[in-house]
Amino acid sequence: MTQQGFKKFRRRAQVQPEVQEQLRPEPDEAVLENVPPGLQSEPAEILPTTLPSPWERLARISFNPDRGGRDGAPLASAVRTDPAGRAFDLLRTRLLQTLKVRGWNRVAVTAPTGGCGATFCAVNLALSLARVPSSRTILMDLNFRSPGVGPAMGLVAAGDMASFLSGTRPVEEALVRPLDTLAVGLNATPDLNAAEILHDSRSAAVLDHMLADLDPETVVFDLPPMLEYDDAAAFLPQVDGVLVISDGTQTTAAHLAACERILNGNAPLLGVVLNRGRATADIGPVA
Repeated sequence: MTQQGFKKFRRRAQVQPEVQEQLRPEPDEAVLENVPPGLQSEPAEILPTTLPSPWERLARISFNPDRGGRDGAPLASAVRTDPAGRAFDLLRTRLLQTLKVRGWNRVAVTAPTGGCGATFCAVNLALSLARVPSSRTILMDLNFRSPGVGPAMGLVAAGDMASFLSGTRPVEEALVRPLDTLAVGLNATPDLNAAEILHDSRSAAVLDHMLADLDPETVVFDLPPMLEYDDAAAFLPQVDGVLVISDGTQTTAAHLAACERILNGNAPLLGVVLNRGRATADIGPVA
């Protein structure tokens, strides 16, 4: 290298750092300068860090317990000062104490014969349970012979429990939330294959999956009369205990004894609730 060439090299090396920085293109400009304008993307939108829980994904529907049901039956739990309303709150407290001690959460509500008020009691018990703050209660209409939860609550059923229990209908379509703390599964039409549906092993798997996803404290199943159909007996392996509704105007001791024989060795009898008693509702022991 000649002396003149060496001097030129030194002059290039002595350019100030800030001048060198100005000569460099910005990183984004350097990347985008060769990208056609139509292919330049907008900055990515930041997604939420948490997704709604399965419970929160259930559709909310309008519900007013003060209106009563479409079938004219009152919702006793809507009136806290009514003797029947207080009776359901007492039943709720006894039931929750028993379930907590034993680690249970699946309760079937049935009666010896039709017309005893099992659906009325199941609905009002579920509404009472749902008043516990930060709780989760599920009420499912599994009385395929005569679906009554929707009419009792003044709600219109959009589908059926048979398709849900068979696994062909997702829980987000089968259950709705009339209250923040209450989800209900409604039946639109009767189904004469009720016992076969409840015997099906897929029903047990679907219910297990539902409870794992929704994580309720209590599930109340409204079932057909025990002495008129075998539906309730078929479903006993899926419940932790049974409440039997006795009608003061028609239920006999023989009816209750027959129910006890069906339950024996299959599911515990949690108690007997007297409906249409001579004075106020009476609740048998919940144990």
